[in-house]
Amino acid sequence: MDFEIDHRSTRREFLHGELHRRDLLPEPHAMLACWLKDAEAAGNFDPTAMALATATPDGRPSLRWVLLKHFDARGLCFYTDRRSRKGGELAANPRASVAFYWPENDRQVRVEGRVELLGDEADEAYFNQRPPGSRLAAAASHQSQPIESRAVLEARIEALKREYPAGDVPRNPDWGGFRLVPEVYEFWQGRESRLHDRFTYTRTADGWAIQRLMP
Repeated sequence: MDFEIDHRSTRREFLHGELHRRDLLPEPHAMLACWLKDAEAAGNFDPTAMALATATPDGRPSLRWVLLKHFDARGLCFYTDRRSRKGGELAANPRASVAFYWPENDRQVRVEGRVELLGDEADEAYFNQRPPGSRLAAAASHQSQPIESRAVLEARIEALKREYPAGDVPRNPDWGGFRLVPEVYEFWQGRESRLHDRFTYTRTADGWAIQRLMP
């Protein structure tokens, strides 16, 4: 192999903040809400983007970016075509992990736990509030499946536009939401010389146990 890209000398310092035990809120979802607001205030153009990791039952992982759409104490919710690769892996192995990264604040959050389906009522409510173009795209695409060309995909969109000129294309029953029910949160604050601050919240029978981790 005669080609290599070498970034061993590429580095920067993390100088945007500190994280102490006194800074942590009792509930991790409240802490996540605060950090999301901070990321938006710092100018992050896509603060709800999160990397979603799933795996097959035999442990083959896959990773992609999705958007956090809503969350509360019960968990973090996102929507997708359940016929996609991630949908199939979650059906077979309903556990996942997500990670947020906000470089403007030198912060990361990881969340891991089991995954459950949202119901038809939630699926319909969110689908129907999406822009018409997004609804058409969801209806036209069998996500993750091969297609002959971009032209074929665009032809499917045009056919749906003719069939539903008002843009009221119905939701495919295979399109809907998932909730990641957290068992562990980790809040990571980058610090100088890689001496990062890391705290985990682990779900217990009595609530959440908080622990500092070494960098």
